[in-house]
Amino acid sequence: MLVWERPEPPERPAPAPLSRERIVRAAIRLADADGLDAVSLRKVAAVLGVGPMRLYGYIATKEELLDLMVDAVHVEIRPTGDGWREVLRSLAEATRQAAHRHEWLADLLGGRPRLGPATLAAGEAVVAGLGGVDLATVVPAVAAVNAYVVGAVRREITERRAERASGLDQAQWQAAFGPYLERTFATGRFPALASVVRDGPHLDADQTFRAGLDFLLDGIEARIRG
Repeated sequence: MLVWERPEPPERPAPAPLSRERIVRAAIRLADADGLDAVSLRKVAAVLGVGPMRLYGYIATKEELLDLMVDAVHVEIRPTGDGWREVLRSLAEATRQAAHRHEWLADLLGGRPRLGPATLAAGEAVVAGLGGVDLATVVPAVAAVNAYVVGAVRREITERRAERASGLDQAQWQAAFGPYLERTFATGRFPALASVVRDGPHLDADQTFRAGLDFLLDGIEARIRG
């Protein structure tokens, strides 16, 4: 029986009452502070002031705990809007914002879908919002938006982590490697790249995300109209 359907143990008097919600919230606090490496049933039990064995009545494995954590965060992802384009934009923006609040989410997005109630509710909101579009378009369109968001968010979170690890923000990193690029471009071997670096637009993360999303939505719109 999946964790979503398996009943919790009956309540019992204890110095530290437990529930799946308490366990998941404690795990999310650990992950928000120190990443997924900080999350284990032992560490969660310590935060809650109980022995690790007590948690196994509620959660059988760490994988179940991760599934519950992702589902809990999906409460923050509620796509809204008038028309399919705004619904898909809302899905993309809400997922990105949730990942920025919970960096560890970027490591768990993608792959097989998690089937918790909050995740299913988010999916229901998206599909319902695309009610005027045929399913042959809805399915690949939603998949394309999700794939774009996963890639974009992982790139952004990787940049954040690189800044923390190196002590250099993006501008400082570019300044450090600028002389090397100028020497390389001076050889004339990479004229197209040199043009991009010297003359192309230099967008920030928000602008880059929204421009790429617009390109994708424009393509979906062309398919729907066609």
